This record gives sequence, structure tokens and C-alpha cells, in this order.
Amino acid sequence: MKLLKLLLLVCIIVATAGFSEPGTNYIRNFRKPETVKIGLLIPDNQSTAARHGAEMAILKANGNGGLNGHPFQLVVRSMEGPWGTGSKQAVNLIFEEDVLAIMGSHDGRNAHLVEQVAAKARIAFLSAWASDPTLSQAFIPWYFSCVPNDLQQAAVLIEEIYDKRKFSKIATLSDTTYDSKLAAKSFLKKTAAAGKPDPIQFTYDNNSQDFSDLLEKIEKAEVSCIVLFGQLSSSKKLVHQIGIKKMKQLVYGSTGLLNEDQLSDPDLKNYENVVFVSTGHLLTQKKLIFMQEYRKKFGNTPGPVASYAYDGMNIIIEAILKAGTDRESIAEMLATTNHEGVTGVIQFDKKGNRIGNEGLMQIKNGVPVAVEK
Repeated sequence: MKLLKLLLLVCIIVATAGFSEPGTNYIRNFRKPETVKIGLLIPDNQSTAARHGAEMAILKANGNGGLNGHPFQLVVRSMEGPWGTGSKQAVNLIFEEDVLAIMGSHDGRNAHLVEQVAAKARIAFLSAWASDPTLSQAFIPWYFSCVPNDLQQAAVLIEEIYDKRKFSKIATLSDTTYDSKLAAKSFLKKTAAAGKPDPIQFTYDNNSQDFSDLLEKIEKAEVSCIVLFGQLSSSKKLVHQIGIKKMKQLVYGSTGLLNEDQLSDPDLKNYENVVFVSTGHLLTQKKLIFMQEYRKKFGNTPGPVASYAYDGMNIIIEAILKAGTDRESIAEMLATTNHEGVTGVIQFDKKGNRIGNEGLMQIKNGVPVAVEK
């Protein structure tokens, strides 16, 4: 009930504050802005990777003259706090900060709240991390995602595991968080649709420190490989304990495991030989230049969070440069995106999903390398 009341309140705020009459666009004087504002929503104030990736794109755009001489400005809001804070922060960005578009680098649950606010306010919302496939099922022209969704990632894993490797007995491991459960559910759905054998399913507590009992059950099940869906905080411990036990099963994982806000170089080495979904462009010239510039500015190597944020912000900036400051026109331009980014070519289907060019990468000597199909 509390969630329904919050959503109703948000809808009322947006509908009354944002529109001069029913069905019309929210109007502000954007003709000659001092700065061209773009919003960024992050999980908490400690989440630096997405902020840094977006900042790199903003600096690049302003170095090229901004929008007709007006600089772009990144307006960051944290979504930490009571459930529903994300909606309030989205409202603040739209109606107080006058941002022209919003990019989100956060979980799927919060992305749904932001999507609803964006749809009511008729402003583009681009997801640069949440892989929840249900976000595009509302089929609204304001939502876009530059990250392969869970169903797309599942298709790549299934092709590798069942078709290429010919494994028939596998196990899925997931914790009980929203994103992890949804990723596992998507994998099971795609597995059934492809007519493959059902995986053996295991769940675990995200707060667990010792996975001995779970790993013993997996060994007794005599599976050939493990597909892992979980938060980094627990999955890196689980993978480390798999290594200590010298288990022979291959381990696969979704993109969501590689959250570099919590991932250090030693953590990456713990993922040695683990295969992850990627967008298949790891060592292009554009990617190498981005990595070099990012290291020079921030002192560490950019991972998926920073890379998707960089691409997402560049896409939004390109749309604004083409469309000007009209929010509806910006969304229309985003729909026509054909961008060669550091995560590969980015285009969107009619629902705002990234058109698939997914691949796989494997950690070798602590470094991600592409897996040939």
C-alpha cells in the first residue's frame, strides 16, 4: 500500500507540476540555458564508477564546445535512503533542476520507479546498468537501455553452454536480491523456450560467509558447469571458495557480477577463468583510448559500470546536439541512435532495448579477454 501511495503521489506531482494541460509536454524556457543539464541517478554516494564514466563524456562534449557554446552539466542524485527515494530524486531532477534527460546506473527495482516518473513527465530515461527485461515491456517511447537485458544475456549463455559446449547438466546459483532472482528467472525461461534440459536450481543468502554446504550439494549433483547470478559482495566469496575446493565445474556469470564500485584487482583475480557476458568489444582502439584517459584522470581501470555510463552519456549528448533542448525531440533522436561506443555498437529496438551484439569474455591472469564463438 505504501508503494502504491508513493507512486500515486509521484504521478500527481508530475501531472500537475509538469503539464499546462492534460497530454501536453512539460515546458520550461530551454532556448538559451546557461548550462545544458543532464541527470544521473546512482545507488549511493559511494558509487563513483558511473559518475566518473559520465563525467568523462561531459568533459569531452564541453571540450568540443558544448551545445552552441553552452556547456553541458552533470547533475548527480543518490538513490540511497527509504524505498521510493529514487522517485523523489527523479522528480527533483526534472522539475527543480530542469534536466533534459536522465541516465540511471542502479538496480531494476529503482529503475521501474524512475521509468514511471519519466513517462509521466515525457522525458528520456536511459538505463546504463539495470538489465531487468520487464523495463521495456511498458513499451513507452521514453525508455532506453544500453545494457543487454537478462533475456539477451541468457541467450548468449545458453548458446555457449548447451550448443557449443554440449553440457546437459548444469546448476544455477542465485541470491535472493531482486536483480539476481530476475536474472535467474530469465535464464530458466530462455532455457525452457529453447527446449534445453532444466538446470538444477540453488539459492543462497547474500550475507553468507561460508558456502561449504552449498558447494557440497553442487558436487553431489555432478553438474558440468555453474551459472552464477548474484551480487558482487557474495559472489566473489563464493567463486573464491570454489577455487579453494578446486572444483572442476566451469563457472559462468552475468554482467551484473562485475560492479567495479566494489571490485578491486585482487577480486578480479579471484574470478580467474570465470566466463561473463560482454558486448564483445574489449580491445578496440576507442576502448583503449578511453581506458588510458580514465586511468590518467581517476587512477584506476574502468570496468563495465563506468564504460556503460560513458557510452550512455555520450548517446544522450549526441541526441541533444541533434535535437536541441526539446525533450520530446531528444527522445526521438535517441530512438535513431547508431553509436560506436567503448562497449560496441549501440542501437535500440522499438521497445528501447539494446539491439544484441553480445559476446563472452573470460578472466585470464586477472584481465578480461574475449571468448571466441
